[in-house]
Amino acid sequence: MNLMQLRAQFPALMQTVDGKSPIFLDGPGGSQVPQSVLNAMTAYLGHYNSNLGGAFFSSDKTVELMANARQAAADLLNAPSAQNIVFGPNMTSLTFSFSRAISRDWQAGDEIIVTNADHFSNVSSWQQAAEDKGVKVQTALINEADCSLDMAHFESLLNSNTKLVAVTYASNTTGSINDIKRIIELAHNVDALVYVDAVHYAPHELIDVQALGCDFLACSAYKFFGPHLGMVYGKTEHLEGFTPYKVEPAKDVAPGRWETGTQSFEALAGFIAAVDYIAAISKLDDSHSRREKLRVAFAKTKQHEMALSEYFLTRLVNYPRIKLFGIDDLERLNERTPTFALTFEGLEPREVSEFLGKQHICVWDGNFYAQGLCKQLGVLDKGGVVRIGCMHYNTTAELDKLFDLFDDLLG
Repeated sequence: MNLMQLRAQFPALMQTVDGKSPIFLDGPGGSQVPQSVLNAMTAYLGHYNSNLGGAFFSSDKTVELMANARQAAADLLNAPSAQNIVFGPNMTSLTFSFSRAISRDWQAGDEIIVTNADHFSNVSSWQQAAEDKGVKVQTALINEADCSLDMAHFESLLNSNTKLVAVTYASNTTGSINDIKRIIELAHNVDALVYVDAVHYAPHELIDVQALGCDFLACSAYKFFGPHLGMVYGKTEHLEGFTPYKVEPAKDVAPGRWETGTQSFEALAGFIAAVDYIAAISKLDDSHSRREKLRVAFAKTKQHEMALSEYFLTRLVNYPRIKLFGIDDLERLNERTPTFALTFEGLEPREVSEFLGKQHICVWDGNFYAQGLCKQLGVLDKGGVVRIGCMHYNTTAELDKLFDLFDDLLG
């Protein structure tokens, strides 16, 4: 993987701010975007801005765009069909919408399971649906040692009353990856549905919904080099079987029946370009399918990201005043993303991010809506953590500059 060639595709990475090259270590909050994505969005808006179902060329182009976007998502997630893909403004809005429909037939005595590993978009939506129906909410804890889901505790919560498990593929705060396939198997053993939040996982690993067997899986394009756009994979029987809340005149055919209002077609254009950008990292020609290109591309980016994680963790051990939450074992790098949750002795997380921000190193601080995780770790009322989040466009040289500033900060 030619990193310099890859980075040159991102205008944000090529700019200077106050004479300095900014360093974006804020990927988990939203990645930077390659020029090809920008071009695709402006090309659609500039030439075709329309809606579906018209008897003219720009509407035809929009219908074609919608179909192409569904296919790109199906290729990315290995969905059986493009008709398994639902688009919306973001993962949170989609999840609230799905939670309303899925919970229609819940009743008192039913139970659901949410987890402390999750972003609260995949917690509050289900908690509120459960509250409306008088359903009991169980919360699975994390292993505080590595911030993965406590599988023994999770398994103890499952029973014949469990209707749904809402769980994250990977923590957006600590980067710890959960054993989703095992979680799904256990949930299905008691006939519970599984709704997977793959927002943080999707930029880092290739997803295969068929291999997982999940009922639903949600992700967001702006986390993997695209625009602000959410999507949900749903099994056909669920997209056809559950009844969404929708406008009456809108067609009652899946997957469109789940898409309320006019979609952001320019975002769909950008999303297709983002998937193609990732696929192009493979360097495979068009005799190979897009899915095969994505498989090879993610293998390349994973290798680079694991090298970044190893470099970061190896350097971090020399900083006893910095505490890491999550996996620090170099033999387990494949079980985490290059996302690191840190606290600094004697410093509030905001102080650290402000100090770095003045040098145009972009990092986030806070709880990142992972309220349960931060509460269990004892940092929720202390400003949360500092989050360092690498993407495949980041470099070890950028991490060196980060650690140089840690030296300045800690004296």
